[in-house]
Amino acid sequence: MDNHRHFPIRLFVWSVVLVAVAAAGIYLAYELVVKPQRALQDQISEQKETILRLDQEKQRLEAYLKILKRIDRRARIEVLRQGKDQQGNLQTTIRFTEIDEAGKPMDVSREVTLPGQEVYFDTLVIKFDDHFIEQGDPFKGRALMLFRRIFSSTMRAEDGFVIDTEGQAPEAYAGQQASSGFEKELWKRFWELANDEKLAKEHGVRAIHGDAPYMRLEPDRVYEVCLRSTGEVIITPGTRLAPPPTTP
Repeated sequence: MDNHRHFPIRLFVWSVVLVAVAAAGIYLAYELVVKPQRALQDQISEQKETILRLDQEKQRLEAYLKILKRIDRRARIEVLRQGKDQQGNLQTTIRFTEIDEAGKPMDVSREVTLPGQEVYFDTLVIKFDDHFIEQGDPFKGRALMLFRRIFSSTMRAEDGFVIDTEGQAPEAYAGQQASSGFEKELWKRFWELANDEKLAKEHGVRAIHGDAPYMRLEPDRVYEVCLRSTGEVIITPGTRLAPPPTTP
């Protein structure tokens, strides 16, 4: 009789032990196998997302760097002569030629003589929101520039030599796809846009203003005035002017 009573108790005890062992096994399996695997999978997933994000950022930066290197408009400035006139005043004669990416003239060259040596290149610049540039928008994916006039430090800006006609789209853009009614309106309403933030935003314009970089020109040198796609107007350091070809 006692043996029959002890048997269920032993069975119960062994059952509890087996359940405990099984539970401990499951717990250890989870802690030592399943949990680390899940953590590793989560880590791999996060790393993949990080790599994808970094790759996208790399592509964006590479595209932006290409944009920074791109020149949308440029002019060659050749210093033909520099010397004093009969009154002893320094005079600088330059040849202004707008050129394409290959350096070929896009328009007729203009020779102008200015008093002094420091020459200003007065421009009007329109810059669009950065995302238009990054996306390569056909109309707003680059900055626009109008060569307004050239003058020197010893003369009034109003007396400078006019290059492009203010209020009209520059001739350099006439044959390009981006030259449209939209662009013509921008030039026509330039100062209105410059003084109306809401109107500028409606046209996607980030900045719109005049810019007049200048250079102390040296004789027998060649410079370039360039507009980068981001809207920066720069003047390159001067290089030696090639001598005219000699006739046999």
